[in-house]
Amino acid sequence: MSAEVANNPVGENKLEEVVATAEGGSVPEKTENTSAVDDGNAQDDNVEKQDAAAEDTKKESESAPITAKSEPAPKCSVHKTNFEKDMIYLYQFSRTPLLPSLSPYCLKVETWLRLAGLKYENVDHKMRFRSKKGQLPFIELNGEEIADSAIIIKDLSAKYGKDLDAGLTTEQRNVSYAMIAMLENHLIWIIFYWRAKFPDNVLKGYKVNLQHALGLRLPNSILNFFFKITFGRKGTKKLKAHGIGVHSAEEIEEFGKNDLKVLSEMLDCKPFFFGDEPTTLDVVAFAVLSQLHFLSKEVQYALRDFMTEKCPNLVGHVSRMKDRCFPDWDEICTKLDLNAHIQKPEPENKEGKEGDLEKSKEQENEIETNEKELEKEKTNEKEISEENKDKEEAK
Repeated sequence: MSAEVANNPVGENKLEEVVATAEGGSVPEKTENTSAVDDGNAQDDNVEKQDAAAEDTKKESESAPITAKSEPAPKCSVHKTNFEKDMIYLYQFSRTPLLPSLSPYCLKVETWLRLAGLKYENVDHKMRFRSKKGQLPFIELNGEEIADSAIIIKDLSAKYGKDLDAGLTTEQRNVSYAMIAMLENHLIWIIFYWRAKFPDNVLKGYKVNLQHALGLRLPNSILNFFFKITFGRKGTKKLKAHGIGVHSAEEIEEFGKNDLKVLSEMLDCKPFFFGDEPTTLDVVAFAVLSQLHFLSKEVQYALRDFMTEKCPNLVGHVSRMKDRCFPDWDEICTKLDLNAHIQKPEPENKEGKEGDLEKSKEQENEIETNEKELEKEKTNEKEISEENKDKEEAK
């Protein structure tokens, strides 16, 4: 209420009531003039005095500031409350045996972070957390949350001066923007269509272990059953809302092939889309095309086969980006380690050879001292026994 009083305009009468009440007084009443002959002058004087007093009170109330109670400082709303300064905490999906992330948006952010050389740490939240926008990925940096992959990259680029597109011309930047829009607003949704239609192939094609991914103890058979139902239903609704879901399977497949052709022709024989160094377009293309390329061969998918057979330069691009950005790819996929890029501390219990040698020497010294003490005790016992024998013989 105090904040409302301070921020909203108050009428004169209301202001008088507030000030009078705050000072412990009463609200001044309005007086009426009387026409009685006997005490007319006296009443006029009283009225003038009361009016003057009311006017003074009014002026004081108008000049008196209305102070609102200071609001408490906002609480830290991030999940990582004991954060390290300037450490980027990344919230994304769990690892899979074939791919660091099933989300092209999550893989996009992590790939960009590695190319930019920024210090980051994945938070193992078992996919329980979402950003305030309801999205994954999101990051936390110095107690602040940043959501949406495009905004994350934009903000971090500005903060740390890590613009991967700094060397591009205006025309190249425009082409990059258009191609990224095609990848993220068209080709990704074509892949999502296949996943929503065949949710069992998602589990099989990427070898997903839902027990590990969700951190639950329920049998995988039960988790897989509910995943297929919920993933299929939610995916179908999103696809229809997007617009891609109203087309036939053949039409959607043709859309995807056309997108791959455009990408392949633009890449041509270059190592990356704009030359010898990767840019943001390379990051996004790698994140999306990896969802196709690393799908298990046990599962049939026409779009993956088309890219392998008709667009081999795209396959080469994925391999180059993988080798450059993920040298720990095998460790990530075999151990499902979210932070394989962070050097693990050595166990404290392990000691080197020097420590072992010192321990062995200490043990030898202890054994020697024990043996010496035993010999002393034996000699003392012998001396005592001999003295007793001498005393008995003397008797």
